[in-house]
Amino acid sequence: MKVIASTLNAKYIHTNIAIRYLKAYAEPDFNVEIAEYTIKDPVMNIVTDLISKKPSVIGFSCYIWNIEETIKVIKMIRKIDPSIHIVAGGPEVTYDVAEWMENVKEFDYIVIGEGEETFKQLLTELDGGLNMENVHGLAFRKNGQVHTNPQRNKLDLRELPSPFRFEEDIPHLSKRVTYIETSRGCPFSCQFCLSSIEVGVRYFDREKIKEDIRYLMKNGAKTIKFVDRTFNISRSYALEMFQFLIDEHLPGTVFQFEITADIMRPEVIEFLNKEAPSGLFRFEIGVQSTNDYTNELVMRKQNFDKLCRTVTMVKDGGKIDQHLDLIAGLPEEDYHSFKKTFNDVFAMRPEELQLGFLKMLRGTGLRLRAEEHQYIYMDHSPYEILGNNVLSFDDIIRIKQVEDVLEKYWNDHRMDATIEYLVTKVFPTPFDFFQEFGSYWELKGWSRIGHQLEDLFRRLFEFLQSKDIADLDMVEGLMKYDYISKQKYKPRKPWWQASFERAERSKIYQHLLEHPAQLGEDFSSLKLNEKEIYKHTLLERLSFNLEKYLVEGKLERMETAFLAYFDSSSEKVSIFSSSLKL
Repeated sequence: MKVIASTLNAKYIHTNIAIRYLKAYAEPDFNVEIAEYTIKDPVMNIVTDLISKKPSVIGFSCYIWNIEETIKVIKMIRKIDPSIHIVAGGPEVTYDVAEWMENVKEFDYIVIGEGEETFKQLLTELDGGLNMENVHGLAFRKNGQVHTNPQRNKLDLRELPSPFRFEEDIPHLSKRVTYIETSRGCPFSCQFCLSSIEVGVRYFDREKIKEDIRYLMKNGAKTIKFVDRTFNISRSYALEMFQFLIDEHLPGTVFQFEITADIMRPEVIEFLNKEAPSGLFRFEIGVQSTNDYTNELVMRKQNFDKLCRTVTMVKDGGKIDQHLDLIAGLPEEDYHSFKKTFNDVFAMRPEELQLGFLKMLRGTGLRLRAEEHQYIYMDHSPYEILGNNVLSFDDIIRIKQVEDVLEKYWNDHRMDATIEYLVTKVFPTPFDFFQEFGSYWELKGWSRIGHQLEDLFRRLFEFLQSKDIADLDMVEGLMKYDYISKQKYKPRKPWWQASFERAERSKIYQHLLEHPAQLGEDFSSLKLNEKEIYKHTLLERLSFNLEKYLVEGKLERMETAFLAYFDSSSEKVSIFSSSLKL
């Protein structure tokens, strides 16, 4: 019996841990072949590859991001070879099972909830007795009727075999994200999250986890993401794992965790700030909302003051990047309340701020009580909201405009100095800047066309010109600095018009060749000749003192110039500033 465990990942760099657990648990009784694709792959290509493997059984791991494409694949497979047993599992089909079996006739079986033991028992019955009533946690068809067996007891996670020891995965470890779990379940009851449905937290065997991590690093894994819903729920456990990873990590490895920030003790952060190598850890922190009433309605316990303390301490330590999440559309959070939430969180200047929109996931309390807040939402995945009693569809569109430019101009860190100045000195609040710019972006139709890096600068500058803001020349200077400081090579065509005519620039270059000390000792030590200074530098005019800005963060009006030297051997840029008499 040829068995395939398959899924459609969101991106190529992702891997699916669930189907690897199915394979590991089924062995040695059954040989399960892993077949991963992405939602961007043509359906025909996926079907062709699966059919070519001549399977008897195909199990699909289903999520909100892949269910639509997965169903297309399944329907086509059913037409080509009706004899193949189609098994669906995963969080997307675990809830509303009767509806799924009714609407997708091509599903022969649905594995409900935790699937390792259920899937293996299903394979046993398919290989022999066909007594599906014996398989707990299974929905199946018999004599034209759908039957759903009661779910089984939770597995003892300490006994699960490792999902990481497959030779066929080794060549891909360095190129893809490896997901690992040390626990299942969540101690919290947030009504918008599937994790709230399972009561309690169960842990895997710590020593087995450590051995898996050693194995993964030894075989080239570079990015390892822990999928535990709250990695730091046990302080002693988190500290033990942090210490292990600090002690035994290999160079270039990055570990990512979902952290509940308001329960993290200051002594844990102090330990990390002192002991963790820079860049080894990355934290993802779900803030979602700072509206206390909203949090109460979704049964979310959160102490925002303590959360701020944690985020600030981690940021001050300079060792760990932080990714903070917001959800627009939670109960009783209207446009103005969300604006406050955004500004509250942006004030902490996280390295990345993810602005998401509420998804009414099957099985969650919020979906079951959707009428209480007059939610309307997509009928199909990802079930994103279209409005509720306090947030109109127009409000959602406006917030999506914020999301669009936030991603391009903050999360990608192309213009940190510029954005910092704009959100603190020019616009009333950070949200106001992103909202006004996002609305302008949509008005100009830029969301429907592509862009290069230079386009992002030109479009921001055009928007600022439309606002008739004071000190626009100072902002333009910051934009030039941001653009140049991120370049590895001298740009062929910067986004602005050159400050100097050729003759004027040549005059300044000749002066600097004769008096290099005017740009400081670091510039003098380069000992650039005439050919090098023309070929590898860029000279631009500024209307503020760049040196003072870089040291003190203050913009002081002064006519100056900066020279950027692009070292092709090191792929680095050095910037020198002077109050040259221009």
